[in-house]
Amino acid sequence: MTSHHTRLAVLGIALATAVAATPALAQKSGQAASKKTLYCWDHNGQRICSDTLPPEAVNQARDEFNARSGLRSAEVERALNADERAAAAATEAQRKADEAAEQTRKRTDQAMLLSFQSEDELRRVFNERIGIIDNNIHTARYNVTSLREGLVSQLRSAGDRELGGQKVADKLAGEIQQRHRELLWQQRLQASFERQRAELDGEIEDILQRYRAMKGTPAAPPAG
Repeated sequence: MTSHHTRLAVLGIALATAVAATPALAQKSGQAASKKTLYCWDHNGQRICSDTLPPEAVNQARDEFNARSGLRSAEVERALNADERAAAAATEAQRKADEAAEQTRKRTDQAMLLSFQSEDELRRVFNERIGIIDNNIHTARYNVTSLREGLVSQLRSAGDRELGGQKVADKLAGEIQQRHRELLWQQRLQASFERQRAELDGEIEDILQRYRAMKGTPAAPPAG
């Protein structure tokens, strides 16, 4: 009888231990499931998903999902090849160089601007540049007008010869072509000078605004 009761007691203890351990095992199982990751990537035009990532897919672009919630937990870009890494490194180096140059320019501009006592003094710095560009624009406009008038005269002369049944001389035809090329070049030059002038106006206004901000002075009232 004692032996029978002993066996029952052992079974009872084992059963109680198993029942007590069940929630802990379930909790551990749930935690493992919540940490499990599902990987999805494209291969030969097909979408592949797996809970393991094979070696050939390690460098592929992929999405990673929480296997329990189904929510995307990460988005991994495709690994770059050697040429792409070199290009990316060069781009980053250029970006850093440009950033350093911009910071240097700002420090230099600030030191330069603070050395001027007034806006009028600062404006005089730009007068020489303004004068040079304005003179270039005036010269280009004069050349365009002169070349256009000369070309019209030559074309009229060639037209009169053709209407008179005469052949246009090779020399005149060559001069017309040459003058036309010169006219196009001068027109492009004029447009370039006018664009420089507009950009200079914007540059001056930007510098004046920064100068006022550094000096803590209000904008000058408009003339007139």
